[in-house]
Amino acid sequence: MSKEESKVSEEIVDLEEPKKMTREDWRKKKELEEQRKLGNAPAEVDEEGKDINPHIPQYISSVPWYIDPSKRPTLRHQRPQEENQKQFAPIGDWYKRGVQEVISTKFRKGACENCGAMTHKKKDCLERPRKVGAKYSGSGMAPDEHQQIQLSMDYDGKRDRWNGYDPDEHMRIVEEYAKVDLAKRTLKAQKLQEELASGKLMDQANSRKHLDDDAAQDHSSEDEDDDKYVDDFDMPGQNFDSKRRITVRNLRIREDIAKYLRNLDPNSAYYDPKTRAMRENPYSNTGQNPEEVGYAGDNFVRYSGDTISMAQTQLFAWEAYEKGSEVHLQADPTKLELLHQSYKVKKDDFKEKQKESILEKYGGQEHLDAPPRELLLAQTEEYVEYSRHGAVLKGQEKAVACSKYEEDVLINNHTCIWGSYWKDGHWGYKCCHSMVKQSYCTGEAGKKVVVGIRCVSIVCYYVSKHLFCLICFMHQEKMKDKKKKKKSKKHRDSDSSDEEDEAKKKEKLKKALSAEEQRLKQVAEMMQFDERKRPYNSLKEVREPTEEEMEAFRMKRCRPDDPMASFLGQ
Repeated sequence: MSKEESKVSEEIVDLEEPKKMTREDWRKKKELEEQRKLGNAPAEVDEEGKDINPHIPQYISSVPWYIDPSKRPTLRHQRPQEENQKQFAPIGDWYKRGVQEVISTKFRKGACENCGAMTHKKKDCLERPRKVGAKYSGSGMAPDEHQQIQLSMDYDGKRDRWNGYDPDEHMRIVEEYAKVDLAKRTLKAQKLQEELASGKLMDQANSRKHLDDDAAQDHSSEDEDDDKYVDDFDMPGQNFDSKRRITVRNLRIREDIAKYLRNLDPNSAYYDPKTRAMRENPYSNTGQNPEEVGYAGDNFVRYSGDTISMAQTQLFAWEAYEKGSEVHLQADPTKLELLHQSYKVKKDDFKEKQKESILEKYGGQEHLDAPPRELLLAQTEEYVEYSRHGAVLKGQEKAVACSKYEEDVLINNHTCIWGSYWKDGHWGYKCCHSMVKQSYCTGEAGKKVVVGIRCVSIVCYYVSKHLFCLICFMHQEKMKDKKKKKKSKKHRDSDSSDEEDEAKKKEKLKKALSAEEQRLKQVAEMMQFDERKRPYNSLKEVREPTEEEMEAFRMKRCRPDDPMASFLGQ
């Protein structure tokens, strides 16, 4: 106990409150703080050798006296504590790829008895259990599984696109391109040697003697290589390659009038500022002829004149360029036109030869020699314009197209087809007004018979209708008489029953009044007894009172506010 008491006393001595400063020391301390704030005195240094901002309040920088009065002011407790910080993997660590498997040749102590790997035991082995394990056979050792490291990455490390990237991969690409460049230079040197040997290069040198020697010396070999391919460059928008897409803006010449300035009416043609296109005619509202104005819209320009043939020629130039022919619409239009015409002739010849070979092999020439489609089906798809009076303005008048079914087939002496007559929701023949299909025609006699039958049917209809109305009227009269008799009988029965009911009610009311009088007398007798001698009413029957009992209670009830209540008992 003495040792513990001594320890406690030492702690109390250590935690004694520091002595109070004198007024002079306090004044010097304040002056030093002011000088530090103004920058005239050096800042205070903490235990780690770092400067303390003099504008930081004292209650933040100073250490409490009850913790350690000997410590100087510090900001260490304001900084992240290293022992409490979570450690993350450095930037260079990543999972290993392509680890080479090292297979042991003999069994090692502590390895799996089944396969011989050191990374697991026999009960955790995923291989098929061997009849003779690797421990006893000493052969067929399995390689050790590579245990990947567990990386703990921070917020930026998890979202780093280049995390795990090996810079050596890029160096391999650089070396590959360097080898290709070296091979090109070697091939170029060999080609120059061959030209020197054949004498072609000397001829080119003699033809270029008029060029300036100084300018020729300034150009390096790389510049000559760049200038070599200048002629191969194409005008933008002319050579089209699906693998090498080139987007060219629809530029206009500065001297041309802008499309949106052609017609300032806001209701005129729409101008798309993104594509610089105006498809409709801007002068459509002015009444001018589109062929007379300078600009009638992109659609008019695109589909008028030689635009279609020009587009076909340009398409042919692109296809020929892809096949290896050096043709250009603007650079050499004559060559392109001749090539296009020869291509059309060869194409027609090829189609004709192909057609002849098919006919020779399979036959069918008689089908090709058939008359035109217009003559076979008596119809055509030619465009025809008519006036408001029905006259043909442009084209020929179309023939009426016939259906595939038989038309105007007359049977059984009929002069009209079935369905030419309709009456009262039924179809028939117009020649005899017969409503029976495939019946024999009776002519005008049949019409007269149908009219007579129709008249008779109309008369019968109206007679039957009149008889039906008469029968209904008689039936209604009978029903009215029966209802009157029933009402009179019910009235008599109700009068006699009402008298009987009133007599019964009076008898019940008399009985209820007598029972109420007996109850009141019993209550008066009970009230005269002492409370301790008064009997209980718990075994008395409790039921809902009838109407007569309620009426008797109301009649016998004594109201205290009634002025005649004192005369009721007399």
